[in-house]
Order: sequence, then structure tokens, then C-alpha cells
Amino acid sequence: MKKRRIKKRVKLEIIIMISIIVFIIIFCNTLFKKENNEEKIDLSNIVYEKLKNEEIDKDFIIWINDNYKEALSKLNELLKTEEYNKEMWHKVTGYSYIVLSDLYKNKYYGMDNIKILETNETSVLSFVGDVSLAENMSIMPNYDAKGIEGILSFETLKVMKESDLMVANSEFTVSNRGSAMEGKTYTFKAKPERLNLYYDMGIDLVTLANNHVYDYGKDAFLDMLDAFDEYEIPHIGAGHNLDEAKKPYYFIINGYKFAFINASRAEKNRMTPGATDSKEGIFLCYDTTNMINLIKELRDDTDYIITIIHFGRENYHTLEQEQVSSAKAYIDAGSDAVIGHHAHVLQGIEIYKDKPIVYNLGNFLFNEATVDTAIFQIVLSDDGNFEYYMVPALQKDSYTDILLGDEKQRVINDLNSYSINVYIDSDGRIIKK
Repeated sequence: MKKRRIKKRVKLEIIIMISIIVFIIIFCNTLFKKENNEEKIDLSNIVYEKLKNEEIDKDFIIWINDNYKEALSKLNELLKTEEYNKEMWHKVTGYSYIVLSDLYKNKYYGMDNIKILETNETSVLSFVGDVSLAENMSIMPNYDAKGIEGILSFETLKVMKESDLMVANSEFTVSNRGSAMEGKTYTFKAKPERLNLYYDMGIDLVTLANNHVYDYGKDAFLDMLDAFDEYEIPHIGAGHNLDEAKKPYYFIINGYKFAFINASRAEKNRMTPGATDSKEGIFLCYDTTNMINLIKELRDDTDYIITIIHFGRENYHTLEQEQVSSAKAYIDAGSDAVIGHHAHVLQGIEIYKDKPIVYNLGNFLFNEATVDTAIFQIVLSDDGNFEYYMVPALQKDSYTDILLGDEKQRVINDLNSYSINVYIDSDGRIIKK
């Protein structure tokens, strides 16, 4: 009996001890959370007081503190020695203020025209000119006989696939039906399954505002739009109506938000229809008003705007006045780069208001002709600064290869002679004179 009482007392003492320990843990944890919350609120208040004249929502600052560890502490330290600027947000979180604001508002949920890319501190955005995978052109027979190695060299594919973003002009329609447009000298069409090649080539975005996507009429054009959606290949410049055709595609690259837009003013004899409020077609910019308005609309909602235009006189290295004036108008409106194609040959480069205008990248992988081409690259550093490069290449016998040595320098020398106020060094770096 005595032993039973002792056991009960021991059990009771153990229960009491455990209860005390649990109480202490809960009390300490509550105290820690309270102190931590007070510290968080205090830090949020401190930063908010410093930024309240910048029209920044206090709830946004608290959200930053909840989602980005030590960000407010780092920002507070910066504000002790530097005057506030929005670039600070990228320094402390890895994302620009615009991207953070979008994430705070859950803006990207349900959007079908944005991708967030995982990139390194230095990111490379690459651009090429005209690409044709049409069945009635010379590229596809080479591909069918030899595979992708029959149309692109290993070195070319390496540059394309190692780019963080690869953009190309897709200059053909995609369908298994339709008849060639009457009165048009050249018409190009590919089977939908040919779009698999874009994966093999490392292409992330295609432009469709050009003079060959409507070559086989309305049905084939609409099939093309469906095919790009089915194969999940981002595209810009064409749509079921004007709103779709001018719709940007966004990429978050290295924490910055890029908007890509595309339009055409290529045809002297206009046969490819421009999209309207109620009709399918491409985004036209013979009149620059719509493009300028679009750029202005996007300006406050994105970090960088890349404007891609199909323009220029075919087979001429010299520029048309409309190219120069319209490209500069797009920079004036807020674009951060203007990149052109359509001329089938390379044209010059100009730096205008510290922004690049690459007037024409010409053919990249288009036909059997022997023609110089190049890959234009924007190299984005972690601090948001840009460098620009041209990677010379040659299209010959329906095959494209990166150039080296004397041939590379030859193309660089030619580009220097075409260009307006830039010098391209032996590494292909574009430098303003």
C-alpha cells in the first residue's frame, strides 16, 4: 500500500514538473514572438517614416518584412547613408520595386503572358532575325536529312541555348490548310509539328508581326495562333484582334520586369492585314501612334521595354528615313531598345539617348542564300546596367554558323561602316563613340 502511494506521488511530481516545463516553454515562446513582432513593427514604422513621402503603402513594407528576411534591415542601413531610390529594393530583395509591387498585389496570378526566369547575376538576352521553317523553303529539307545539326552549327546552338532568353522572328504561317494568297510572289507555310524545332533551338519568344504569317489566308493564320498556344511558345505581334496583336509578353529576368512588343511596317504593297478591334491580323505601325501610345501605357508598369519592329528596305544596308525617325520616336516614348528585321541583310546600329537601335538583323535561318547575319545580345548585370554585343554569323546553303577569326572581323568591320555613332570592338562589344 505504501509503495503504491509513493508511486502515485512520484507520478504526480513528474506531471507537475512537465507542466511547469511546458508552461515555461509557452511563456518564453510567447514572449519571444511578442518581442519579435514588436521589433518587426518598430522596423516597419522606422522605414515607413523614412519613405512616407514616397507614396509607399505601409502594408507593403510590412509584407516585405514578412516575405524577405532582413530586407528592411538592409534597406534601413542604406537609408542612413544614401538618398532613397527605387533601385534599393533590388539590392535588398533581388527584385525591382515594380516586380515586388506586382507580387504584393498577386498580379501575376492567372496571367497567360508572363514568365519568371531563374537566371544568374548576369543575364543574356539574345535576338535573331528572320527564321523560316516553311515546307516549301530550303531549311526543312536540310533538317529532314540531317537533323538540327544540318541547319545550325554546334557553336550557334550553344550561344542560343546558353542565352537566358532567346527571341526570333518567325516568318511563316503554321497550318495544314489554306491556299496561297493571290498576287503574292513568295508564300511560306509549315506543318504545326515543325514548331517542336523552336524547343530544340532554345527559342523562348517569337515575333509574328511580319509579312508572311498571313500568306495562306485567315484560316491558316488562326491555325497558326492556335498552334503556338498549343505548343506553349510565347508569341507577340499577331492576334484575333488588335488587343491581342499589341499585347506584350513579360519576362522577369534577374528580378527585373521586361515587356516585349512587336509591330510591322514592312510591306510597300500592303497585303498582310492589320488587326482591328474586331478583326484578326498583325500589329501595324505605319502610323506610329498606336505603338507610341502602347509604350507610354507600359512605361510605369515595367522596368524595361523592348520594341521589335519588322521594317527596312529589303537587301539594302542603307536605312530608310522612316526607320530612323520611328525608332527614335519609340525611344522618346520610353522604349529601352529597338530591334529590327526584314531587310534580309544586316544594317547599322545607333545609340540614341543611351539606348540601342539595331536597325536590322536580317536573315538568320531563312533560305539557301549566302548572307551575313548576327545575334544581338543584351547583357544585363545584377545592378540593372546593360552592355550590348553582336555575335557575327553566316547563313550559307541553308545552314547558319558562328564566325571566328578574320571572317568575324570582316562582319564587324562591315557593321561599323553601316552604323551611325557606335564602334564594335573585336569581341563584338558595341561602344558609343
